[in-house]
Amino acid sequence: MKQSLQLKMGQHLTMTPQLQQAIRLLQLSTLDLQHEIQEALDSNPMLETSDDSDEHTPAVQQEITTPSEDNQLAQSTASKEDNADTPAEDQWNESIPAELSTDSSWEDTYQSGTSTSQRDDDSFFESNDSAEETLQDHLNWQLNLTPMGPADRLIAEAIIDGIDNEGYLRTTTEEILEHFKESEPTLFEEAELDEIDAVLHRLQQFDPPGVASRDLGECLSIQLRQLPSDTPLLQQAIALCNQYIHLLGSRDYKQLLRKLRLKEPQLQAIITLIQSLNPYPGSHISSAKAEYVIPDVYVEKFQGVWTVRLNQEASPNLRINTSYADLIRRADSSADNTYLKNHLQEARWFIKSLLSRNETLLKVSSEIIDRQSEFLEHGEEAMKPMVLHDIAEAVEMHESTISRVTTQKYMHTPRGIFELKYFFSSHVNTNDGGAASSTAIRAVIKKMISAENPVKPLSDNKIAQLLDQEGIQVARRTVAKYREAMNIAPSNERKCLV
Repeated sequence: MKQSLQLKMGQHLTMTPQLQQAIRLLQLSTLDLQHEIQEALDSNPMLETSDDSDEHTPAVQQEITTPSEDNQLAQSTASKEDNADTPAEDQWNESIPAELSTDSSWEDTYQSGTSTSQRDDDSFFESNDSAEETLQDHLNWQLNLTPMGPADRLIAEAIIDGIDNEGYLRTTTEEILEHFKESEPTLFEEAELDEIDAVLHRLQQFDPPGVASRDLGECLSIQLRQLPSDTPLLQQAIALCNQYIHLLGSRDYKQLLRKLRLKEPQLQAIITLIQSLNPYPGSHISSAKAEYVIPDVYVEKFQGVWTVRLNQEASPNLRINTSYADLIRRADSSADNTYLKNHLQEARWFIKSLLSRNETLLKVSSEIIDRQSEFLEHGEEAMKPMVLHDIAEAVEMHESTISRVTTQKYMHTPRGIFELKYFFSSHVNTNDGGAASSTAIRAVIKKMISAENPVKPLSDNKIAQLLDQEGIQVARRTVAKYREAMNIAPSNERKCLV
């Protein structure tokens, strides 16, 4: 085989650092983007935030002014500020003595504005010093106000430690007794389960009602016992919770009527009473913090047309620090000058990546709204089937780019805040040859179930038949899948007496 040299020309895509940065910023959520911007501001002296929303704003549409107009505007603004601040500066200088004695302080001579700042600092520390109370803290506070012996207090503390966030005791009394016999043999050598149960019953009287229960029936019966004694059908409700709670869970009303010897109106009244109780007594005392969603785009109707705009408050406006940029000398190759040049280039790349991210997000959001405008007008039932390929073809981008830009990005609409992924759904064939969105089918199923007869709820097979009558071909297992996705119970669990 003879060796030879050949010259070929070709093109290939190279993942440059700029492209990698743009892709990484594109897939970040709003909170992650704010954190990334803050890190860039801390590490790059060439970047700074701009308070002016019209200057160097990372948006698609910007108004650009010439340097001469900027200079005239800056000079006129500066002259107005100088004219306005001249009397204040004279008054400032007159109120401050020329020299201060060595044993004096600034606050002794001039105290303007200190009271406001002091109040702000106090309120700041007060707001940050308060930690959220947990269920264990709430129970321990009540325990400190309850007179108990040393052994009973140790048992009570062990019981409180075994209570989960929902208010249920997840540790058995046998385990608690065995633990104390091993760790404190002097106090609990002759202890029995009755002592553990006595302390447990005492804790079950604490707030919130039903706390320290071992199961659902005990939780509901404790709350029922704390109701007034003249409550109608109170004893029958307690008996139902203690003995037949499993029949109530399976909605076996015939067995309940026979075992409790009640009539249907009486059983319905008992069920209504039980439904007014709280099955999770510790839920309203939770240490979990609320998580808020920051929308990336806003959708509004202006003059009969749906418009999309970016949320400029989600991220600060960035610009190049002109003070540091003016220090760069082109012909200088010193270490300081090279340092400034590198950071200036990084700052330009970062701002350009932000502009590209906002352009792509606005373009994709606008295309989504153009296709799903009927959803904004009529609701979920008017949702059209749409996949990533449809948007990618319309905006001339790759599907992977559309997937990145729609992940963890939220849109604020008149109907609520939705993730951009929400508007994408598969399609189901209809009898007329068209297609229906799976989101719209879920909305129709939910509407059917909400309007069903509670005595005889619709089964999945019946819902599939009703959808077929409306021209939507859906199998029974598909209806069951959509119903479970909406957290709707099956027909046997939705059945009611009246």
